[in-house]
Order: sequence, then C-alpha cells, then structure tokens
Amino acid sequence: QNPNNREILTIKYNELNDEVLGSFHYGSHYSNAAGVLHYLVRLEPFTSLHIELQDGRFDVADRQFISLPATAKTIFNGNSSDVKELVPEFFFLPDFLCNINDFNLGIRLHTG
Repeated sequence: QNPNNREILTIKYNELNDEVLGSFHYGSHYSNAAGVLHYLVRLEPFTSLHIELQDGRFDVADRQFISLPATAKTIFNGNSSDVKELVPEFFFLPDFLCNINDFNLGIRLHTG
C-alpha cells in the first residue's frame, strides 16, 4: 500500500464516527455493478449494460479500464478512492482484455 494513501485513509478513519456504522476506511461498497462493468466493458452483455449506465454511450476513454499495470499505477500512485476488487474473469477469461467486437471505446487524451 502506498504510504500516502495509508495516511489519508487513517485520517479519514479517525475523523469518521458514524453513530450507526462506526468508523471505516472506504465509503464505497467493495463490489458493485459499476466496478464489474468497468473491467468487462469489452464483452457482451457487459458492453450494453455499461452503455446503459453511461446514459447511452461509452464512458470517457481516459476513465476506462486499459490494462492491469495502468490500473495498479493509478491505485498505488495516489488514487485512494479507487477500491475496485478484481472480478473472477481475471482468473479464467482473458477474452475480456481484448476488444474482439471492435467497439469504438474512444480516444484517450491522457496517456499517464
């Protein structure tokens, strides 16, 4: 874990004290449909669900899943709010990593 992220999360944890929930590190659910669609956007039916979630179009190309190394870099270099878990397809279905349907996923403006 990035030491800066750890410090930020520790501060959030110490400042949050919900009467019902108590303190917690992450305010988002560990698994949700948007996170699944983020990774599986290149495969149907996830493509159609992603487009529906994004009001009829693909999300901005710079926010889409590009690669595992790029995702790891984002998480480890300061994005403490990105807490998506790996979906099972990472372990048995490499097809989701390829755009076999040739979807137009947009053009990335930032390469970092």
